[in-house]
Amino acid sequence: MNTMDCKTCRTFLPDLLLEAEDVSHAVSAHLSECPACGEELNALRATMAMMDEWTAPEPSAYFDSRLHARLREAQAAAPEGLWERLSSFLAFSTGRGLRPAMAGALGLAMLLGGGTAATLLTHHTSPAASSPTVNDLRIYDNNAQALQQMDLLDDGGQDTGGAPQS
Repeated sequence: MNTMDCKTCRTFLPDLLLEAEDVSHAVSAHLSECPACGEELNALRATMAMMDEWTAPEPSAYFDSRLHARLREAQAAAPEGLWERLSSFLAFSTGRGLRPAMAGALGLAMLLGGGTAATLLTHHTSPAASSPTVNDLRIYDNNAQALQQMDLLDDGGQDTGGAPQS
């Protein structure tokens, strides 16, 4: 029983096309048992044989003169405007020139977003702020209580009303 599956065997097919000697026994055993993988190997060999027979066509006699004429037209043409250059750059470039700027912008956005989130998460709100009038009344109440306690201390704890104090 062969333990190799078709997917693993297909990874070794390019090595078989190049007639590598180090192809394992398991690959050759799978190819002899699996007709689909054997057909794929034969199709790849046929394609490689066709590629070996193919020859590139010769360029026409006027190829060089047409090429030079097109180059002269391109050099004589008015330069593109900023908008055309930018749109063609964005449409046809791989974006490698923009990668550092995009990485910097993303880093800045992460710093600002992280700082904002940290500020929002660590910001402790105080209880509802009271108005100045309420604050003044609290101070007055505290002062009144302090004055009552001072009067009690000055009197020595004696009541002037005549009732015994317990």
